[in-house]
Amino acid sequence: MLNKVILMGRLTADPEHKQTPNGISVTSFSVAVDRNYADKSGSRTTDFINIVAWRQTADFICRYFTKGRMIAIEGSIQTRKYEDKSGNPRTAFEVVADQVYFADSKSDSGSRAAASQNFPTPETFQEPARNTSFSVGDFEEIDTDDSDLPF
Repeated sequence: MLNKVILMGRLTADPEHKQTPNGISVTSFSVAVDRNYADKSGSRTTDFINIVAWRQTADFICRYFTKGRMIAIEGSIQTRKYEDKSGNPRTAFEVVADQVYFADSKSDSGSRAAASQNFPTPETFQEPARNTSFSVGDFEEIDTDDSDLPF
């Protein structure tokens, strides 16, 4: 079976970082996603989709995304049943985010994101040095009998 969702939209509010009693990070937020078509008057309908993220994904979202930022999300749809205040049974639909990506340019949101949160900038990634000097003595030939291969 397949349950895969890919969305791109703007956060409707700043995500709020929470932790479960067991210390697991979680955040929930809403994303505004425009539909791909316009009605007869030329206006587009916007859907507001609830998103939930756990653990490192939740930490990443709370650290780098703010209201209005464009976000791309890969995940799956989850349903849960509950009773409202009147005792009526309800079903909630939400997307559980597995992967998230920046979907706007840094210049579009850099000043807005920096002003709203005081997080240190990530350290610059240093790629490990590669050993590019190889000699034939570094390799050995593997003797294989190809007679039993079907091709």
